[in-house]
Amino acid sequence: MRIGVAKEIKTDEYRVALTPAGARELIQRGHEVLVETTAGDGSAFTDEHYERAGAQIVSVEDAWSRSDLLLKVKEPIEPEYARLREGLVLFTYLHIAADEPLTRALADSGIAGVAYETVETDDRRLPLLAPMSEIAGRLAPQAAAHFLEKPLGGRGVLLAGTPGVQPGHVVVLGGGIVGYNAAIIALGLGARVTVLERSIDRMRHLDEILSGRVSLLMSSSLEVEQTIAHADVVIGAVLIPGARAPKLISREMLSEMQPGAVIVDVAIDQGGCIETAHPTTHSDPVYDVDGIVHYCVANMPGGVPVTSTKALTNATLPYVEAIADHGLAEAVARDPSLGRGVNVIDGRITYEAVAEAHGLDYTPLSDVLPLAAV
Repeated sequence: MRIGVAKEIKTDEYRVALTPAGARELIQRGHEVLVETTAGDGSAFTDEHYERAGAQIVSVEDAWSRSDLLLKVKEPIEPEYARLREGLVLFTYLHIAADEPLTRALADSGIAGVAYETVETDDRRLPLLAPMSEIAGRLAPQAAAHFLEKPLGGRGVLLAGTPGVQPGHVVVLGGGIVGYNAAIIALGLGARVTVLERSIDRMRHLDEILSGRVSLLMSSSLEVEQTIAHADVVIGAVLIPGARAPKLISREMLSEMQPGAVIVDVAIDQGGCIETAHPTTHSDPVYDVDGIVHYCVANMPGGVPVTSTKALTNATLPYVEAIADHGLAEAVARDPSLGRGVNVIDGRITYEAVAEAHGLDYTPLSDVLPLAAV
């Protein structure tokens, strides 16, 4: 199979979808790899690195038009819509439940859109979202600590505190992978940490693995409202796979928070879990609403691309190999978890939460790919 690697053109996106090591693995399996020129520069991988691995360096036109399977990191943006075409398999983070124009563009093109974030195993793990969730979770307290500084608009609180002065209070909404990793780093920074979670079993697990060092509370609208009122930092870390994130903090709740507190909405890719959140970039990461600093960078792991690109390829490569070796239909038949990643194919929406988000018709994947055992 001919596998293309596109250069990311989204603002401040420095990751690339495949490392040279990954390219070499695919080439050794008998596949061609076409890498768009300078695609890896932001992750410290030059064209020469890919050429030494056996890949071909090509133009943007060739990367999109000659490939059977195209690998990206982020969803196509409007200038790329015209490159979407029938017969192409696009494997990337899509997050289309929060993006109706892209959903319609994918459906209209006839492309097969496979989303990293909805590949889901039978035991409900999200193996391709997990590495970026880990990184985003670890970045969130780091970013919040920075923007808590008074010259940057924050409260002027040091999360670690100092002898005789109480450390800052970090509230994490959601105890999944993002929330757990955020809690680890916040603890490492010396903060007091509270995690709100809805699953009692998950709270028991967090209590065990974090050795009781965080406060764990059952999440409810009242508990959220009361807890964030005393927070220096709030990290939104909730996820409903493939669907829009639920709004846990309303604008009205901001008036109860401490002026200069920082909100980091890690769920912004899925629409955000804060009513007042809208996507920002690494170049312009924060804005103020009612005295509360909002950090809503939509591609947080893109800020550490050397780490993120390697972690992403580690996770995605087995699935890329499966599609390349067997074609999409047979790969899905062999692995139902990959089938759950197919959001759009042949003009039809095959992921129910996406269809519901936009009021569009839903078609089960098995009706489009008869081999799919999903």
